[in-house]
Amino acid sequence: MTQTPPPGAYYPPPKHPQATTILVLGILGLVLCQIIGPFAWSMGNKAQKEIQANPGAYSGEGEVNAGRIMGIIGTAILGLSLLFLAAMLVIGVGVFATASTTG
Repeated sequence: MTQTPPPGAYYPPPKHPQATTILVLGILGLVLCQIIGPFAWSMGNKAQKEIQANPGAYSGEGEVNAGRIMGIIGTAILGLSLLFLAAMLVIGVGVFATASTTG
């Protein structure tokens, strides 16, 4: 026996299937491993477009947006870390080359 909803009942649309995944990837990309950040960012952009294209079909835009923003921040941290690593490598090679020629 199936029950019919009461008249005038409102049921919110289901959450986007990837909303929780994007949020988790964003958190992990920010806290644990920044290499995950770009994946959260790109998946978040795609899911956000899907939600905005048809707002009645999916909810969970807040989770998607939070995961996307954390993915952006994680990607920025990754980029800065790579620049710092490259600078330290160049400085280290310069110091090593100077020390080996003067010694």
